[in-house]
Amino acid sequence: MVEIIDPLQEARLSHIGIVPEERRYNTFLIDIGSGNTKGGYFPNGNTKDFRLFQLTWGTKSTANATEKRVGNDNGIENFSRNLYRVLSGDAANEIVYAVNVSNAYNMSDYVAFSGGIAWATATLMYPELADNPVVPVTYDELLKFRERILKNYTTLSEKQVAASIADENDKQLAMLEAKRANQVFDQRSLLAGTGLLINIMRQFEGVYEKKQFYLVKNGQVGWISAYVNQSLGNK
Repeated sequence: MVEIIDPLQEARLSHIGIVPEERRYNTFLIDIGSGNTKGGYFPNGNTKDFRLFQLTWGTKSTANATEKRVGNDNGIENFSRNLYRVLSGDAANEIVYAVNVSNAYNMSDYVAFSGGIAWATATLMYPELADNPVVPVTYDELLKFRERILKNYTTLSEKQVAASIADENDKQLAMLEAKRANQVFDQRSLLAGTGLLINIMRQFEGVYEKKQFYLVKNGQVGWISAYVNQSLGNK
């Protein structure tokens, strides 16, 4: 028998399955999906109480909202301008409200992002870390990467991103992963996803207290592994 997993349970299990136990109670996990975003953290030092975080915005829904605004100008600059308007409007209001209500800023030292856009961003930004399931990233690095998507998109081809890797095995692995990322995310969806990621991350980029940000590549298996473990009686 398999129970129905609701959004809260899925987010809770994802946290247990993805975040190492030593950082379980000071990490805020955010999974950016195609149509929405969800996540949360454990506020009371146990795995029973979970504070759910939800947004109605995801990579695809953000891109779709932008496409509705572009009109007859299909240029990438126009798409970028209208993406900024989408993310500065209802999306921004919802993000600010959801983060404030969660109280995650005060309770978390680490903010980890999972989901397809986290995987693709980590893969294309850090091709030399193709073997690493989790990679650190800064807010400024992500801003520069978004600019690269917009202005120098051709440098994100599998050959270009792996060009500086000396070891041939590492180069081939990096090229394979970069090719997969580019097959799933085109230029517009990369802009939409990283734009949403930046807007969420901005809420944690404090002046006096700096959070540590991470991109999780294998987040899709997190809640499943935790569900199986708990079903077998493991904690």
